[in-house]
Amino acid sequence: MLKYCSVMIMPAVFVLIISYGYANRVDVFNAFLDGAKSGLKTLFGILPALVGLMAAISMFRASGALQFLTGLLSPFTNHVGIPSEIMPLALLRPVSGSGSLALVNDLFKTAGPDSLAGRIASVIMGSTETTFYTLAVYYGSVNIRRTRHTLPAALLADLTGILAGTLICLLFYH
Repeated sequence: MLKYCSVMIMPAVFVLIISYGYANRVDVFNAFLDGAKSGLKTLFGILPALVGLMAAISMFRASGALQFLTGLLSPFTNHVGIPSEIMPLALLRPVSGSGSLALVNDLFKTAGPDSLAGRIASVIMGSTETTFYTLAVYYGSVNIRRTRHTLPAALLADLTGILAGTLICLLFYH
């Protein structure tokens, strides 16, 4: 029964939207075309920021800067009890969702998903955001150039998610 309902939801939503439009005498097709035009304008508006962000992420990983920062921070993280395998994820997560997902996948292959590092990585992925990507998309779509307090607040929220998630996993699983 649940499988049948899940298959029928999208067609039902389409029929509901079209029926509502016709009941309120809205030209549904022209409204759809106007929305598609607006979406394409938004896409072309944020595309340069996304391309620049993707290029920067690729250069950051390929240059060895991620490994350098991880090595630089490892004495501190080892002293506090944070597994060193987590640091690349903690550094890359605010920048790239797909890059951090690849790191988590590699971590799962080497340490295992039920290891302490695997559990911490899972919590970090669930409690943090790809801050720079999100700001580029949302602020780029409405042409906001000055982020003011948004970036520091979002990075502080990411840091809080990383530290709190690590602490909770250390308390419960170590």
